[in-house]
Amino acid sequence: MSTIHADIGVFGGSGFYDFIENAQTVQVETPYGLTSSDITVGNIAGKQVAFLPRHGLRHTIPPHKINFRANVWAFKKLGVSKVIAPCAVGSLKQEVKPGQFVFCDQYVNRTYRRVDTFFDGPVIRHVSAADPYDEQLRQLAIESARQTGVEYHPTGTVVVIEGPRFSTRAESDWYRQAGWDVINMTQYPEVHLVKELDMSAVNISLVTDYDTGVPGIEPVSHEEVLKVMAENNDKLRTLLFTLIEKIPVDSFATTAAAVATH
Repeated sequence: MSTIHADIGVFGGSGFYDFIENAQTVQVETPYGLTSSDITVGNIAGKQVAFLPRHGLRHTIPPHKINFRANVWAFKKLGVSKVIAPCAVGSLKQEVKPGQFVFCDQYVNRTYRRVDTFFDGPVIRHVSAADPYDEQLRQLAIESARQTGVEYHPTGTVVVIEGPRFSTRAESDWYRQAGWDVINMTQYPEVHLVKELDMSAVNISLVTDYDTGVPGIEPVSHEEVLKVMAENNDKLRTLLFTLIEKIPVDSFATTAAAVATH
């Protein structure tokens, strides 16, 4: 087992690494195969934070091929107890605008070919998904948004689709009529796996576009998503680091031994 320890885990990209003090890179072996990339661990606000880009360092892993179990298990092995799951989302409502943030408190799973549990047997455990995101962490995220001055929505439901394709107009209209707020391809099973290993998760959704089914909106393009992500990366980084400062963490002694035993 690696001697490197982390208090907080972030499923985020390499754009944050330049701001980490005393950064180290570690490869964590897991029973589920390789993680999306090596993990970068360093100090932010006196806390050890692990960064793992879920799509790989060069964004070469499509959402349906991410090894979610390996990624989540690796965080647990490092001692992580709090997980931040930022992601790009499309908006299903006109009032949820590109460039704004949503702190989702619910998800709807519409994926269909992903391994989504650690409990395949012989150990079986039925974990509640009623409240998939941690309420205390979400409130801290809201405080961080107020402090940094970004536009945000305090709650939201994200519908998670299989990808890598975007929705048809009919699918998008269906999701919108159901009352869901944003759409994404990675929150499931990532967040549920975090919960299965007794860690807490918080979501930061950056709205990059309007989804296809929103009336009067042109179909979403991959290029437009990347453009809005790049334009808002500084806001996301500031929000993320402000949140990290606020998150209470356990001591090394209590978290370093918290490794999955199943």
